[in-house]
Amino acid sequence: MNLITKVVKTTSENPDFMDLIKIFDTFLWERYPELKNDYWENNLIEFNPNVFVIYLNDKAVACGCFKRYNSTTVELKRMFVSPEARGLGLAQKIIKELEEEARTQGFETIVLETLYKQIEAINLYQKVGFEIVENYEPYVGLVNSVCMSKSII
Repeated sequence: MNLITKVVKTTSENPDFMDLIKIFDTFLWERYPELKNDYWENNLIEFNPNVFVIYLNDKAVACGCFKRYNSTTVELKRMFVSPEARGLGLAQKIIKELEEEARTQGFETIVLETLYKQIEAINLYQKVGFEIVENYEPYVGLVNSVCMSKSII
């Protein structure tokens, strides 16, 4: 089977991005129902012009975005690959696009937060150069959080 992928830079108003986020949120809250109150506000997406969506044979299957954390740092948000598209390297492709875009905009560092049960995600982030760091705001004191950082300069 020939897989045709397309990467699109878009915004958080993209319907395909919004559909992927709904699937992602359902997955998260089924896996972590006890954490919804602690984390829900951290996952709300206000308008964001730094969104990438990957299409596989014209179907949206992966997404990610970043938002400004401070003057030199962005935070990776809403990284998700649909179950049927996992194992194809799409998460690495999204991360690469996000890193390039953040660098182009003058940022030097990317940070992210994931949950301790997300072993696959932690392994992926370490594989592409992220290192575990102390929890940053707003995750300080949240023992279920694993925070990571990577220099992109």
